[in-house]
Amino acid sequence: MSTTSGYDLIGDIHGYADELEKLLLKMGYTSQHGVYCHPHRKVVFLGDFIDRGPKIKQVLNIARGMVESGNAMAIMGNHEFNALTFHTSSSGREHDYLRARTVKNVQQHSATLQQLCDRELATALDWFRTLPMWAEIQGPDGTKCRAVHACWDIVQTHCIADVKANDAKFNNTFLAEAMVKKSPLYDAVEIVLKGKELALPAGKTFRDKEGHERSAIRTKWFMEASFEMTYQEYALQADPIDCPIKIDPQVPQKHKGYPTTESPVFVGHYWLKRNRPERLATNVACLDYSVADKGFLCGYRWDGEQEIDNSKFVW
Repeated sequence: MSTTSGYDLIGDIHGYADELEKLLLKMGYTSQHGVYCHPHRKVVFLGDFIDRGPKIKQVLNIARGMVESGNAMAIMGNHEFNALTFHTSSSGREHDYLRARTVKNVQQHSATLQQLCDRELATALDWFRTLPMWAEIQGPDGTKCRAVHACWDIVQTHCIADVKANDAKFNNTFLAEAMVKKSPLYDAVEIVLKGKELALPAGKTFRDKEGHERSAIRTKWFMEASFEMTYQEYALQADPIDCPIKIDPQVPQKHKGYPTTESPVFVGHYWLKRNRPERLATNVACLDYSVADKGFLCGYRWDGEQEIDNSKFVW
């Protein structure tokens, strides 16, 4: 493969292989011996390959084939992490897993369970263990961008890196420690893969896209919180919430945002609902536009720019 001159970041695919192939073709990739490639560009997948969609096996084949041939990079999404903990024993006993087999958790993972045979599932899980939780990508002129599934936080990435140390894969010890609620590693993985949350005032709740009652919002973590903001203004949700109450004055002390002088960062995860993609801040973009819920698969063509350009989204 020739020298890489640019990167194409692609958001959450969730088993929608047809949409993935259409997007790759639109960006100039062609299938060579069953692997999509580009003469001078490389894909960066932002995770969430599995669950929900109708062609999970095909998505895994496309993505893994591109990664292993050097035509793509991939990071872990929360659905890959959930799958690892769903299938990892918590005590060595059968039927006792790190991620509880609740109705909600089984339903979320059901499309993957139905579409992959035991061998295919085992192969997929082994690949998921090799996926990093973030990537810092060097541009063609020495510039840099960052890819993470939900939130870039340097403190939390250091916490994860310290526990993982030099292990090539996420082993069972790491997974078990990451599932101990309110431990530093648990909080770090939650933030990096699922984003920062903020509890709503007492008695306030809303229902998410799947109908589950929530008492905390996903925040616009890249934006510095202000006590002049309301909770609904600071929420990064697919659907607006009804909470026009001013944020607790103590919140801004803990939510400082992502400086505009930092490298551009690309995330997925948030199930945004818009007619067309657009940046969230001058150096922050979300590439998840709800392909699994009547939305579209989205990518961004990064060529080293510090400021994200709305004309470079592809969908």
